[in-house]
Amino acid sequence: MSYTQEYLNKCSGLIKRVSEQEKKIKQGAAWFAESIKKGRLVHVFGSGHSRIMVEEMWPRYGSFPGFNPIVELSLTFHNLVVGANGQRQAMFLENVPGFAAQILRNFDLSSLDSALVISSSGCNVVPIEIAEIFQSQGIKTVGIISKNHSEASASKRADGKKLSDFCDLVLDSGAPVGDAMIKISGLETPVSPGSTIGSSMIINSLKAETAALLTEAGFPPKVLTAGAVVGKEKASELFQAAYDEHGHRMAKLYEKNGIESYVSNPKPNNQK
Repeated sequence: MSYTQEYLNKCSGLIKRVSEQEKKIKQGAAWFAESIKKGRLVHVFGSGHSRIMVEEMWPRYGSFPGFNPIVELSLTFHNLVVGANGQRQAMFLENVPGFAAQILRNFDLSSLDSALVISSSGCNVVPIEIAEIFQSQGIKTVGIISKNHSEASASKRADGKKLSDFCDLVLDSGAPVGDAMIKISGLETPVSPGSTIGSSMIINSLKAETAALLTEAGFPPKVLTAGAVVGKEKASELFQAAYDEHGHRMAKLYEKNGIESYVSNPKPNNQK
């Protein structure tokens, strides 16, 4: 069997694992749909490589507003690999206690919100603390991890707790310990990870189930759609409407955030 066929066979196993979690996926989608129907947001966070999953949820073709993609560049922009903004710094910052609180300090969170946190190991400090803060605010939180990898890994957090300890629902990408799925003859360590494949399937399953629930409830989402599907004018209309709705939703996260000011709580002109 070729390595290509072996990898594709492994991916078939990931499909099976995701399929086994359909009931849990629908539960997560129900929480997400409730937040979106109420004019609030589903906060989506991932650091390092998990940033891919955040962007897979929104914004891209086939996605719709209702999600707040939290992408912290210091934790995710490491394309230079070494030097300034390199991978070493990102991996270090990913395990700095208190950093998560500084990220979420920017938003006026509500128990009407819900959240999705992605971390294959579920063992890095920032994603764990992000989920912990969400849960402390009464926000229903879904986690995506690799169950096998997480169970075999040690938490970087002092108390040993992992992402799964602060999630109301945990979904498993199905990736193996170490993520890489293919052993090459003559090569000591495996290659070709699987968590991106499994997690992406979960993301898009959640997206589809959420869209169905919103449509059934009379809130059909404004989906970013290619002109090749709906025509140039309709595609442009959908893009503009979706981005505007996203802006309207995001405005609520900043309007009354943090320390009150005369802007956040204006008083009549006759009051000092």
